[in-house]
Amino acid sequence: MNGNSREFDIVVVGATGFTGALVAEYLCDRYGVGKELRWAAAARNENKLAALRGSLGSAAAALPVIVADTMDAESMRGLAKRTRVVLTTVGPYARFGSELVAACAESGTHYCDLAGEVQWIRRMIDAHDGTARQSGARIVHCCGFDSIPMDIGAWFLQQESQQRYGAYCESIVLLVKAMKGGASGGTAASIMNVMREARADKEVARVLARPYSLNPEGELRGPDRGDQRGIRFDSDAGSWTAPFIMATVNTRVVRRSHALLGYPWGESFRYHEAIRTGSGVGGWSRSAMITAGLGGLVGAASYGWSRGLLERFVLPKPGTGPDATARDKGFFNLEQIGRLADGRQIRSRITGDRDPGYGSTSKMLAESAVCLALDDLDSEGGVLTPAAAMAAPLLQRLRANAGLSFEIRD
Repeated sequence: MNGNSREFDIVVVGATGFTGALVAEYLCDRYGVGKELRWAAAARNENKLAALRGSLGSAAAALPVIVADTMDAESMRGLAKRTRVVLTTVGPYARFGSELVAACAESGTHYCDLAGEVQWIRRMIDAHDGTARQSGARIVHCCGFDSIPMDIGAWFLQQESQQRYGAYCESIVLLVKAMKGGASGGTAASIMNVMREARADKEVARVLARPYSLNPEGELRGPDRGDQRGIRFDSDAGSWTAPFIMATVNTRVVRRSHALLGYPWGESFRYHEAIRTGSGVGGWSRSAMITAGLGGLVGAASYGWSRGLLERFVLPKPGTGPDATARDKGFFNLEQIGRLADGRQIRSRITGDRDPGYGSTSKMLAESAVCLALDDLDSEGGVLTPAAAMAAPLLQRLRANAGLSFEIRD
């Protein structure tokens, strides 16, 4: 792809939505408009685009805007040809994202999104990986809280293990120690759509259940046997643990990264995620409450009538989210425990300085797009993961600009 021949470095698709507007605000504040980074905002509604530009202040007066519809294949092809990178927040991606991925793969245009829909990502791999490899397009899903901290975090811990001990970890466990933030309406809508598809199509249910469902074709097996569903005690952490709802996405992304990188950590490498709830009776009780709550949510989402009630009365609506004060007060704190073959351990901490679903996610997604647009990457084209596409440069950007920390705990 000849980037100099493209009109823009980045086009933000869905810029008038809640998360899209946060991405636009971040890019405006961090990189300005009409400067080194050439970026534009795109959405279906011209009036909303004008309102977005006005909300960003005088600094955004010259921000280019593009009227485009993600459901229109011709519109998406035209948009993709104008830019080096497409950044999209328009979900659920299984409903609104396929035409844009196809256009980017065909046009040699790099792409990043916030998708956490395993069944749809599998479809995009099957449909467009070969085309993207030929065109050189890097198609990178899961560039928000799912799954950048986990995917880049696993890569970071393995690099540190190799540097310190001369060997990679044979297993990594990621534990959510603490997290504060409003639920994402877009994520909720995506989860409901996944449940709807799984109920209607047994093959979708099978894809969701397979631990290695995002691995390259012919490499769908490994030592991991599925995500945690109940209460467990982690002896390394000295804590009870509960299932982590996002593990169904993150674990598969980490395993795909490992496969795309050529299995440097060994074909017996194992990866697991859970929520750390503490020791003793209190820790067990918290784990039991989380497990029961998650089970109830999944059960309610499995049936049309109860899913409708959840969407109408309980779950946050797409396009809505917490205000700026709530976003600024949010955070996340993750712990990784890596175990080497000889029994030695290496531990790390991953933190973010904003709420995971909005404040931090918008920065992670924006920096992913900037990394794809401006950094000298050595990865080839294809349907990739954050770690397989841009691990080291993105890690540097996340630390410098996005409020994330990745550090070893001695």
